[in-house]
Amino acid sequence: MNVAELLRQTKETLFSFELLPSLKGDTIQAIYDTIDPLMEFKPSYINVTYHKEEVVYKQRTDGLLEKRSVRKRPGTVGITAAIMHKYGIEVVPHLICGGFSREETENALIDLHFLGIQNLLVLRGDPDKNQRLFIPETDGHEHAIGLLKQVIDMNNGIYLDVENNNNARTHFVVGVAGYPEKHPEAPNIENDLHYLKAKVDAGATYIVTQLFYDNRYFFDFVKRCREIGIQVPIIPGLKPVSIKNHLNIIPKTFGVDIPEDLSREIQKCKNNDEVRQLGIEWTSAQARELKAAHVPSIHFYTMGKSDNIKEIVKRVY
Repeated sequence: MNVAELLRQTKETLFSFELLPSLKGDTIQAIYDTIDPLMEFKPSYINVTYHKEEVVYKQRTDGLLEKRSVRKRPGTVGITAAIMHKYGIEVVPHLICGGFSREETENALIDLHFLGIQNLLVLRGDPDKNQRLFIPETDGHEHAIGLLKQVIDMNNGIYLDVENNNNARTHFVVGVAGYPEKHPEAPNIENDLHYLKAKVDAGATYIVTQLFYDNRYFFDFVKRCREIGIQVPIIPGLKPVSIKNHLNIIPKTFGVDIPEDLSREIQKCKNNDEVRQLGIEWTSAQARELKAAHVPSIHFYTMGKSDNIKEIVKRVY
């Protein structure tokens, strides 16, 4: 049962979470160690992020800098297949524009199709750390809607090589991202929602949101979406604060606000253990309110650590 079917058939708020692939050199056991504590709560599906190559500069013995491309977190496709095999659960690998040409995207989709993976979350991806704006690969997609349309084309048996007589249809169910506080690059929320609706009209079957710490943003976002004709399920994404420096990191990295009440409480914390407990309490309260509002699912961003997510889910589900 794919994610769209799960969301369509559920009468209760589902539970899902997102994983980072392990750093290069780690074993799959690091992934299982994150998943295992959460399995008792019967997650409906698990997301696995994708990470493109990063450019790093290494100093040579002659004092000059050598440019290298490094993929620090490879293995999304393999991890997805391994999780499905071990746990018998739906898995949603991410697919991004950055790092892929259209042909590389097509080949990745063929691999996923051969492995029986039907779910995708389609994203543009972030700019490189040394870039102010996102720059696509040569012959790559500049925006997520282009990537989405390529996936939908393959669902219709349309491949890049128009002379290819083998036109087997794929069966991908595609989710896209939404931003309750608007995408950091969008000039305003109305403009952002215009492009979100275009992705839904192009074939996206559900939306999962960027993290937020004030549920009023989410409820207003859903209301605005419904007013312009977006009727697909909208899933809130939550990430508990866990270290004091999140007060600086989260707004800068994700472009979201930290509410004044939460900010004050973080500043009162004497250490990160206290921040972690505060994060559990704050996110539990968010999740309870969202569940009471009958959202279709609540999606948790684990960032590779599940102990605090386990405590939240235990309190809410």
